Amino acid sequence: MKPASDNDPFAKLNLPNLPPGPPEKGDEGSPQRLWKMGRVTLQRETAHRGGKTVIVIKDFATHLPISVIETIAKRVRAACGCGGTMKDKRIEIQGDQAARVRTVLEAEGFEVKGLK
Repeated sequence: MKPASDNDPFAKLNLPNLPPGPPEKGDEGSPQRLWKMGRVTLQRETAHRGGKTVIVIKDFATHLPISVIETIAKRVRAACGCGGTMKDKRIEIQGDQAARVRTVLEAEGFEVKGLK
């Protein structure tokens, strides 16, 4: 808890039945992730897509459930502002947006290999 300052109007209040407030900044450190995300690979593909480019995110850790991968796919699609799909633990993102995809995945805690 912070020391009371002279300008704090609530410093002298004594209300013992109130629940504790949110933790102060710096008290809890970094939030714990539920899953260790692991490493993924980015790959650019155009085959069987009529010449259109997609970025494929593959090689997810085997312990990650499909629901976590679907959530990651939604976040990547939203960040890139494009469409995409998930097939067999692979995420396909429409367009050639490898840099954006890499940024989102690294923010989620993945180690990203493949395209730069």
